[in-house]
Amino acid sequence: MTAQTNAKTLLLLKPRGFCAGVVRAIDIVRIALDAFGAPIYVRKEIVHNRHVVDELSSKGAIFVDSVDEVPNGERVIYSAHGVAPEVRDASKVRGLRVIDATCPLVTKVHVEAVKYAKQGYSILLIGHRDHDEVIGTLGEAPNVTQVVGSPQEAEVITVPDANRVAYITQTTLSLDEANTIINVLKRRFPNIQGPHAQDICYATENRQVAVKQVASEADLLLVVGSDNSSNSNRLVEVARNLGRSSHLIENFRSIQPEWLAGVETIALTAGASAPEILVEQAIEFLREKGFTKLEEVEVMPENVRFGLPPEIVAAIASAPAATAGD
Repeated sequence: MTAQTNAKTLLLLKPRGFCAGVVRAIDIVRIALDAFGAPIYVRKEIVHNRHVVDELSSKGAIFVDSVDEVPNGERVIYSAHGVAPEVRDASKVRGLRVIDATCPLVTKVHVEAVKYAKQGYSILLIGHRDHDEVIGTLGEAPNVTQVVGSPQEAEVITVPDANRVAYITQTTLSLDEANTIINVLKRRFPNIQGPHAQDICYATENRQVAVKQVASEADLLLVVGSDNSSNSNRLVEVARNLGRSSHLIENFRSIQPEWLAGVETIALTAGASAPEILVEQAIEFLREKGFTKLEEVEVMPENVRFGLPPEIVAAIASAPAATAGD
């Protein structure tokens, strides 16, 4: 009875964790490994999560920074963040057998970049210039695209023709951050064009909305995710912008005792590339610290699924014949 009376609260946010694009990308690597056996090369981290990368590495995936590191003629998988056309060209030169795990929502932004470039627009790409996704998108039309990373940059950026400007965005930005920059651009370039539907992905938006909804109820928000995960970092920022203490944790071992001092209610969520096993481990750790009153808070249902790309469908179909040939 005493333990129950003194129980602290753990709010488990939903939706959380893997989005459809991440599930698809990881499935592609696993299927390729099952169909062809190791090694399978993957350009960059398939998704930005060390646990996922380590798990796939243990099964025979070899992660490389460049297709130049892949032996001629081998299979290579492009990560969920997408690649620039020059990467595709380099793969062709080396005779690589490509399996494309680019998230369809990232592909949408690439298509928009190509469209605006063909129509003669200067393109303003809102995002973090060192992120893999932005590097890939920028490569679609590098001569007419500039990256805008902050409202301050939006205030001073220049274009050849103020009436022929379009904007696109990285899919994993903070909604508030993106809207602030977009509003500056719209004020400076009243005729600016933009995508019919926002580029920020549904999963990024849903997880941010969930954080906003429960921020006032929690003393602390913990976000499970790797430090190079853009969408995970944005969740921390959203909470802090609301005045709530928040930290990004790689796993339960990242939780610092001083964070829990005086805390009665913790909200726990996970970025779109963080596996549920890491959330479960964090729950168990916090349970041992007295947070035994578990409440799941579902903000909205999330039932998005993406089909596998033609490359992996063809790979599955040809796997038995390829094995027999070997």
